[in-house]
Amino acid sequence: MASVNYKEQLAALVDSMLQEGLLDEQFTQLQTLQDETSPGFVAEVIAMFCGDTGTVFNEIETIMNQAVIDFQNVDPLVHRLKGSSCTVGAPKMKLACVQYRQFRDANDRQGCLSAVNLIKDEYNILRNKFETMLNLERMIQAGGTNKPNGK
Repeated sequence: MASVNYKEQLAALVDSMLQEGLLDEQFTQLQTLQDETSPGFVAEVIAMFCGDTGTVFNEIETIMNQAVIDFQNVDPLVHRLKGSSCTVGAPKMKLACVQYRQFRDANDRQGCLSAVNLIKDEYNILRNKFETMLNLERMIQAGGTNKPNGK
């Protein structure tokens, strides 16, 4: 049964992400909300997180590419990223957002730039793992076949 193997792979991936500190108990709670009536709930939350976060990073990059960076315009965007990371249970990304705020409060321009890069790095690691997770989930939903429509 291929789908059992995909389920095992998915469980192992989530376990490793929890052990690495990429995910926390909030993600585990999200998983408990998924049932037969909403089998794609976690995948939907992940897709929304990745889509929204990508949009926020585009906005941050627009600000960062200006000749004079106005960090007051970056603040609410980083705050949004912090909230999103809390929602999916991504503590490393949340911590990077907190570090940004500390640098911002200290008026440390270079620290702010470094923190934004760290947030982006943490997101990219998380996004790559989430993509693998979503691919495994699709394989499970498809009954574990590699063929379109289960044929």
